Amino acid sequence: QAQLVESGGGVVQVGGSLRLSCAASGLNFNSVGMAWFRQAPGKEREFVAALTWNGVTAEYGDSVAGRFTITRYNPKNAVYLQMNNLTLEDTAVYYCAADPTSFRPIIRRTEFKHWGQGTQVTVAS
Repeated sequence: QAQLVESGGGVVQVGGSLRLSCAASGLNFNSVGMAWFRQAPGKEREFVAALTWNGVTAEYGDSVAGRFTITRYNPKNAVYLQMNNLTLEDTAVYYCAADPTSFRPIIRRTEFKHWGQGTQVTVAS
């Protein structure tokens, strides 16, 4: 049973930075793509970033490209989201997700099936 646990959320000022972490267990982490999504109150879940199993290909949502960076460290079964130059619009619950298909060479945003419980990020003015 895949389990994903996010951490690192909190309250930050506009223009500040945060680094989210996601610890994975119960899956073959080294062989699956990982992603971050977010959901703000009253809005649908939004794709933020994803990284293929080998770390070769990354994709970002239009609203975060150039400000956020997704990385992974396979020896620790961990994926990270570095968030810089945060804006009020980045306030949301951030979720870590895993692709259930091993060794997928590309990112399919709709294929992420395993989800964490989320961590709250609040950007204050």
